[in-house]
This record gives sequence, C-alpha cells and structure tokens, in this order.
Amino acid sequence: MNNTVSPEQPRYTIPFATLTTLFFMWGFITCMNDVLIPHLKELFNLSYLQSMLVQFCFFGAYFTGSVIYFITSYLWGDPINKIGYKNGMLLGLLTAAIGCFLFYPAAVFSVYGLFLSALFILGLGFTLLQIAANPYVSLLGKPEGASSRLNLAQAFNSLGTTIAPIIGGFLIFEFFAVNGEITAAATEIPYIIFTGVFLLLAILLYKIKLPEFKTEESLPEGLGALQFSHLKLGILGIFFYVGAEVCIGSFVINFLALPEIMGIPESVSKNYLALYWGGAMIGRFIGAISLSQGLSGSKKISYMVIAALLVFGVIFAIVDLSFSQISTFLIFMIINLIGFFIGKSAPAKTLALFALVNVVLVFITIFTNGSIAMWTVLSAGLFNSIMWSNIFTLSIHGLGKYTSQGSSLLVMAILGGAILPLVQGALADSLGLQYSFIVPVFCYLYIAFFGFYCSRKLGDVKVESISGGH
Repeated sequence: MNNTVSPEQPRYTIPFATLTTLFFMWGFITCMNDVLIPHLKELFNLSYLQSMLVQFCFFGAYFTGSVIYFITSYLWGDPINKIGYKNGMLLGLLTAAIGCFLFYPAAVFSVYGLFLSALFILGLGFTLLQIAANPYVSLLGKPEGASSRLNLAQAFNSLGTTIAPIIGGFLIFEFFAVNGEITAAATEIPYIIFTGVFLLLAILLYKIKLPEFKTEESLPEGLGALQFSHLKLGILGIFFYVGAEVCIGSFVINFLALPEIMGIPESVSKNYLALYWGGAMIGRFIGAISLSQGLSGSKKISYMVIAALLVFGVIFAIVDLSFSQISTFLIFMIINLIGFFIGKSAPAKTLALFALVNVVLVFITIFTNGSIAMWTVLSAGLFNSIMWSNIFTLSIHGLGKYTSQGSSLLVMAILGGAILPLVQGALADSLGLQYSFIVPVFCYLYIAFFGFYCSRKLGDVKVESISGGH
C-alpha cells in the first residue's frame, strides 16, 4: 500500500480536526436513538418490541450496507479503493444528511414508518463513513502515529455518545415540547440542524486537500478468513457485544422511570443515560493507557487514575446532576481500575474479566430495586469500554492477507445491535422490563467465553488498542 506522506507535504492538522468532528457527530447521532426510543414509544403508543424497531432499522442498515459493500468488493473490486477515501466519506456524509432531513416529513405526517425509513438511510450513511474514515485516519500521517490518531478520533466518538443524551434529551423532552407535551414536531428542528451540520462537514471536507491512498494488492478469493476459528468466534463476539451495549442504552430511560427503580421522568433520566455512555469513554481512555507498552508500571497507574478523574470531571460538568447524585459512580470507577490491574494489559484476559463483571452487574440489576439496580446497570458502560477494541483486534490477529476480509465480516456483526434489542423488547412486553435484561447477561457470558478461548489459543498476545465503539 502506498501510504507514505512525503516530507514536503503539509501537516494535516485541519483535515484531522475535520475528521474528529465527523467521529463526534456519528457518536452523537447514534446515541440520539436512545433518546428517540422513549419519545416515539410515548408518541405512537408503542410496545417495547415496536419501539426497538428504531435500533433494528438503524443497525440493520449497517449489516445491509456492509453486505452490499462486501459483495461489490468481491465481484468488482474495493469501491473505496476505486473512488478514493475522500469521495467515500463525502458520499457517507450526504447520505447521512438525507437520512436526517427525512425526519422532517416523518414528523410533519407523524408516521412511525417514515421515522424508521429515515433511520435506515441514516445508518447506511454511517456505514460508508465507518468503512472509509476509520482506515483513513490511520493512514493520515506517519505510520508510527496511526494508533494514537485512531484512539484520539474514537475518543471524540465517545464524547458524542456522552453528551447526546443531555443535549438531545433537552431538545426533545423540554425545549421543543409544547406545553410540556411531547409531539412529533420535537424531532423536526433538531434533525434539520443535524442535516445542516452534515452538509457543512461535507463542504469542509470537499474544500480541504487530502492525500490519496490506494492499494495495488489483489483481494484473496473466497472466504478464506473463515478458516480461522478465533475470527468465527469473534464475529459472534461483536454481534453479542454491540447487542448488549445497545440493549442497555435503549432501555435505560424507560427502566429508570419504573416506580420500583427510581420513578424519575425522562428529562432527568437522560442525565443518567449520559453516565452509562460516559463510563464507556472513561474506560476507553484508561484502556488506551493500560494497553500501552511504552510506559513503566508506576507511570501507567498514575496516568490511568488521572485520566479517569479528568474524564469524570468532564462528565460531571455536562450532566445536570449534583455531585451527591453521581458520587456512587466513583465506586464503580475504582472497581474498573482494579479490573485493569488484574488484567495486566492482556487483552483476552481483561476482556473475559470485564464480561464476567458485567454478568454480575446485570444480574444485580434484574434482582434488586431502587438505586442499587440503577447504579449496576449504568456501571456496565465502564466495563463495555474495551470490548469492541479487544474483540476486534483479537479476532483479526494473525489473519495476514485475510485481515481486510475478516474486518468486513466483523463490521457485519454490528447486526447484533438490530436483532437483540428486538429480542429484549419482546421479553419486556411478556415478562416485564426488568427481567428482560437477561438478554445482555447471555451476551456477556459468550464474550467471557471468547476472552478465555483467545487467552488459551493466542496467549497473552499484545495488540494495540483501537479504543472506540460501533
């Protein structure tokens, strides 16, 4: 691959800043689904199963788009390699803008099916962005800084998922509500604004001169990547991880509204939802430091603690909650840090440990009430943090020429975010919302199995963290 940047070329600070904004926006919009679900559920008087069609359409678009891309690549060659990364990202931004704009007619006509169609198109746009932007960030600059750039870009993705419940929840549940009543129009202006943001990003990206990267390597024929057992198991790992993470995020607002849990309104619970996604951001920063091979033990511990406190401070600054209301979260942050120390920077071992911790946390959520159930479900985000990066890197370890093919198969497994929330929604309708959390329990049990399997098969292989989310 010709990815060398000549010394004469300028620094790409502005292009990289533009791309980090892109990462931020798709994290923000993805997490907006968690705010949309209770809004649309109340607006259209939906069952839990029907409300989970939001995630089904959005994440189902990832699967559909990835399959189409994979088949196209197999038959006619890699599309991004033909049109270029920049054009691929522009196409993704324009598709996402169309998806956001379609929320306007959906709100005007107040038709649930139109909302779902808009979400599907929005998801297709994000699929193109994922395929083009992730590898491009790693290529944009010196090779030795690739991991650092991707970590930083994905950190902005996590920042987007953290503040989306605050800003999005305020706009939908409060600012654009009419006399306290939630209407379909509450989604009009926010998504028109998002349309404008995506179009502005597209214009900025079009105007900026970016280096071109292409590969002359021929793709291997067939599905040779599936000869690797750890990849096949990893595909299921991504399926269950994304499914579990989306299941919890999708139901948190409704869960906290239950009288036996906290009985708090949506306008308040959106702040606690930000803690769930913010926990993932904390864990990703800590994980990036923990998995770094260039720091001494004492420095690593100091940096991890400092990073955790700094990110917690950022979250505290943006949520509309007092310190006493969120101080309990610090206890679980300490448990998270201890988990990293026990994991000893071994990705497979840390993955298995964190999955088992989440099994315990969600079990407690199911069988207790009040604030205990609230804090255990919210704290699962802390231990979700390194799952995507560790599952992904463990799955493609040692694939050689089949790495790209394996990566595309793993992206298809984001389908878990479409299927499993529907399963939990059906259980919530039949067994009750609290007992429906048994779905993520089974997901984490599989992830723990995958972690132990890789620990035995691959050993304590050291892989670079690509901390981030779906």
